[in-house]
Amino acid sequence: MPSNAQANNSDDVPAAAIKDSGLEGFNLFDPEVQQCPHAYYAEMQKESGAFETDVFGTPIYLVTRYEDVATCAMDPSTFSSRFDAGGMEGNSEYGRRAQELYDAEGGYERIGTMLTVDPPEHTRYRRLVSQAFTPRAIAQLEPTIRDLAGQLIDQLISATSQGKPVDFVEEFSVPLPVAVIAKALNVPEDRLADFKRWSDASVAGIGTNISIDERLAADREIIQFQKYFAEQLESRRDSPEDDLLTGLLNATIDKKADEGIDSTPLEIAEMLSMIQQLLVAGNQTTTHLLGEMLLLLEEHPEEWSRLISDPQYGSDVADEALRLAAPTQGMFRVATEETQIGSTTLPAGARVVLVYAAANRDPEVWKNPDAFQPTRDEQAKHLSFGKGPHYCVGAGLARLEARIVAEELGKRLSAISVTNRTKLRYLPGFVLRGPERIDVVVKGKGGVSGG
Repeated sequence: MPSNAQANNSDDVPAAAIKDSGLEGFNLFDPEVQQCPHAYYAEMQKESGAFETDVFGTPIYLVTRYEDVATCAMDPSTFSSRFDAGGMEGNSEYGRRAQELYDAEGGYERIGTMLTVDPPEHTRYRRLVSQAFTPRAIAQLEPTIRDLAGQLIDQLISATSQGKPVDFVEEFSVPLPVAVIAKALNVPEDRLADFKRWSDASVAGIGTNISIDERLAADREIIQFQKYFAEQLESRRDSPEDDLLTGLLNATIDKKADEGIDSTPLEIAEMLSMIQQLLVAGNQTTTHLLGEMLLLLEEHPEEWSRLISDPQYGSDVADEALRLAAPTQGMFRVATEETQIGSTTLPAGARVVLVYAAANRDPEVWKNPDAFQPTRDEQAKHLSFGKGPHYCVGAGLARLEARIVAEELGKRLSAISVTNRTKLRYLPGFVLRGPERIDVVVKGKGGVSGG
């Protein structure tokens, strides 16, 4: 298995890290596989077609080659997004207890809007959210992001001025995206801790093997999230504001054409579903990306030096970090009919994972694909935001945050030192991937503490 020292996205992902038996016994939920899955994906790419594995007694097909992943992502009629994420599908005990919990505590129905529906329904929902995430609206967040990044970097400088490391994840890569997406959703600062907790609960069961009790604990948090935003939405009826919540409340959607109804307002459950997906997309994945970007910069002194001398290099750094990190490692699809991927025949109903992290390192697309090379050709072809109808609606915001953070790191810091690199661990899960903790010491330019 890969060692902890190799658990990041370094240049050197040795094929020797795979067991002598190759991919035999490969398990998506093996904690050590999840620490560094790239060598396994590279082995899968050597064969034409999809790699078949087993999860909870169900065959799962992993699609790892770039062209195959891109083709599947562009074909929602064959590869549907109507999946049941998390691996508890068919678990009647969890389903029964979850329903009892939602009934007892007044939770709203959890319905699919963007992530787990297909066009044309998906297109209608996405259009509503896209109106709030226009390039102009995203650009207006730049001063806020830059100010916040500067404040957090100055705090890092001050906190580590005596050489004692602090956790970059907790002190920087968590609070920045939480604050940014909270601002976009008009959440007050005194609710940021709740906001973060609700976000964690929303992804607790995605690509992880947690217990029924742990899932129900996450559901309790989600119900609290629902109640808070349902109250906020209702308040907008009497007191509209210039924000996304008011926009959703006033929006109409064409969804009952077969009943002769041109458009209808969104139901509360639909709005809550969309807000929850924006919360996760604007928070969890960006947190993981920022942590990975810092690790890559510290690991590659030549790239770090270039960023220090030219902070505008941050745009290239951010995109290459996106390619290598792929914070969303993959996404489920369901085959709607018997179909072929390379040499593999998939039966109708087959569960498929489009492995963006593998596609981003396909040697057929990128030379030396495991290397961190911010000026490489075809850099922007990466699939970290997906492709096709489900291309991440928050991609512009995530890219803006990563670019600004890279620029501000280069402007404000002269040195970065990660002190726990040999003990790095990644959060459990094969869908969302990011470092648990990054102990870091930094030095401000001129050797002075921030303030």
